[in-house]
Amino acid sequence: MNPSSLCSVQTFPPISHSALLYRHRKPAHDSTAGVRRRAPYVVCAERSSRASTRSADDYHATLKALKSKGRFPRKSLGQHYMLNSEINDQLAGAAGIEQGDVVLEIGPGTGSLTNVLLNSGAFVLAVEKDKHMAALVSERFSSSGKLKVLTEDIVKCHVRSHMSSLVGSTYSKSRSAKVVANIPFNISTDVIKLFLPMGDIFSEVVLLLQEETAVRLVVSSLRTPEYRPINVFVNFYSEPEYKFKVPRTNFFPQPNVDAAVVSFKLKLPSEYPHVSSTKSFFSMVNSAFNEKRKMLRKSLQHICTSLEIEEALTSIGLLATSRPEELALDDFVKLHNLIAKE
Repeated sequence: MNPSSLCSVQTFPPISHSALLYRHRKPAHDSTAGVRRRAPYVVCAERSSRASTRSADDYHATLKALKSKGRFPRKSLGQHYMLNSEINDQLAGAAGIEQGDVVLEIGPGTGSLTNVLLNSGAFVLAVEKDKHMAALVSERFSSSGKLKVLTEDIVKCHVRSHMSSLVGSTYSKSRSAKVVANIPFNISTDVIKLFLPMGDIFSEVVLLLQEETAVRLVVSSLRTPEYRPINVFVNFYSEPEYKFKVPRTNFFPQPNVDAAVVSFKLKLPSEYPHVSSTKSFFSMVNSAFNEKRKMLRKSLQHICTSLEIEEALTSIGLLATSRPEELALDDFVKLHNLIAKE
């Protein structure tokens, strides 16, 4: 899908850091905040028949929330707080959140996206690295009865263990869970590699990413410098789709690049391409791209002889002199199944 043909969203003027010190503030950030890691603890919202209260998570609300906890975005952690609640509505809409869904949110921050997810009828498992933000979100939605907050680093979190108690419960209504998040740009690859192979738990992963990353993941073509092992990985486990662009002026502090929302429809394990070993398969793909300028008959010699590689390539309709950027996912699968020793 061509990103240029998709909608963009409302923007705000750039905000200076000094504004945080003198303006009112309140909830809205969707990236994992950070403090020195301690033992994980869980904060669960108290049960109540009342639904979460709908409130606008705008410029003033965001800054007020940050001030209430004495917090300030840390550039080293890639923290950028969302200032436009309409984007959160679109983010949840892109995931098709419905009543009874179980949603894992990464880095709820002040709860702007959490608010939208809860008001859509979802049960939310929020993973927040910053204990102050975790406490804020838990306090804000204490009456919802549909929120569980984990104070953990998402890349070190035992996601399967936490989700096993939720998926298949009365909350999920037998549907697979979903991931919806505005994540720090600097952990995008880690998050993608963590969640895309979980098609047995999640049906969809919807992320707000750096726009350049979003485009590269979805529309990178063969025989281009942008085509990399991550493209093979993404297509092995999912069907990616570029949804919409988010201008940088919607964040505080304003990043140097625009963002975009991408949806990954996860494949069930039974739908993955057939390979004898996924570990062996991706090891081969990575080896091929480690020496991208070399022909495969050279870069994969540690697997088998050059002659065997040439014969395998020609047997699947490719040139004996093929390079990695010329192979689509199916080509890599066929090649692996012909030359892998396992």
